[in-house]
Amino acid sequence: MELFEVTRDGFTVSTDPGRLDLALVHRVMSTEAYWAEGRPFEVVARSFAHSLPFGVYAPDGALAGWARVITDFAVHAYIADVWVMASHRGRGLSKFLVETMLAHPDLQGLKRWRLNTRDAHGLYAQFGFTPLEDPTRSMERR
Repeated sequence: MELFEVTRDGFTVSTDPGRLDLALVHRVMSTEAYWAEGRPFEVVARSFAHSLPFGVYAPDGALAGWARVITDFAVHAYIADVWVMASHRGRGLSKFLVETMLAHPDLQGLKRWRLNTRDAHGLYAQFGFTPLEDPTRSMERR
């Protein structure tokens, strides 16, 4: 798969896994993200290695945010671990990140995109995400 990059207002979203600072991703997610609190480094690294990673980079090259898409590239995609560093919030980077993920050429024509969120419903609603049409059809194992 070819690398995919989009630049806007000096910020770049890239799928280059080599650019991601996984130590920083782990440090932030395991201490600040409610869904990943206490997650070991090895688990974060493995989760990004087996997903399509997206990094957001500031004009100086610093990592400003990230997300990943878990997908079969044919039917389903699941958006996970969306994060923008506090020092870069308020600039529309989460919108830029989601927009870029949805525009990725290898993710076009999928039947279903899913995600879970506790507090960002407004962000995802802008891109057509809605509550489950029939939650009785979804199940989970914890």
